Amino acid sequence: PTFGVPGRPQSASNQTAILTGDPAPVLVGGHVLGYPNTALRELLAERSIVRRLKAAGRTATFANAYPAPYLDALGVPRRPSTSPPEFALSERAARKVRPSAAKLAFAAGGEPLRTLDDARADDGLTHDITGANARAYGLDVPLRTPGEAAALFWRIAGQADFTFFEHYLADEAGHAQDFTAARLALDTFDAFLRAVAATRPAEARVLVCSDHGNVEDLSVRGHTVHAVPMLYFGPSAPEVVSFSTVADVGRAVVRWLGAD
Repeated sequence: PTFGVPGRPQSASNQTAILTGDPAPVLVGGHVLGYPNTALRELLAERSIVRRLKAAGRTATFANAYPAPYLDALGVPRRPSTSPPEFALSERAARKVRPSAAKLAFAAGGEPLRTLDDARADDGLTHDITGANARAYGLDVPLRTPGEAAALFWRIAGQADFTFFEHYLADEAGHAQDFTAARLALDTFDAFLRAVAATRPAEARVLVCSDHGNVEDLSVRGHTVHAVPMLYFGPSAPEVVSFSTVADVGRAVVRWLGAD
């Protein structure tokens, strides 16, 4: 997970590696925490797999749905929202929010992100899968079982050649060293993924990976240097056994969809 770069893997650089297919930590000279810096932003703008897929005539979509005011503060394209704003961000607060690698990757491809209007219309997923966490923060979103979320995922995936879903509750639990939260996050994701795999259309490919280690070792607050899991469900693809970095995930998506 480190690409041979000294230090512990970090979210911004390894997520960029996944979403470009390039060894981002090597290219920018180190691991970058949290949100992409200027160098990673430039790499995503040029090499985003979403941009490359769309340039090759393919379609891509981000299944996650977010509050419209949050997306507006990030300055990324979004779908229309006719509902009243979920909250108002002060100018100072808006300046503090920064886009993740995934949001920048889709912005580079000109793909508008889903709002909570889409989640309420059964066309978007909250990152927590069930909606329980979002509702705990006062957001008006449906409450779903992991199985219902999986069914919705496949309805969304039926609209595009490439569908991306991002889940990060396990990472938050790992940083908090919270075993109860970690168990809940992993159990929920496990149930969701089992349903996704069980209802997968025969021709569809599903790749699941993490950007770095964390939740597997709650004795530390930070990331680990452990190898991360990569799961594949789909038609025969012998090449996946040779994947050695998370960048191989992005490269595989581009290759399978004929955009390399």
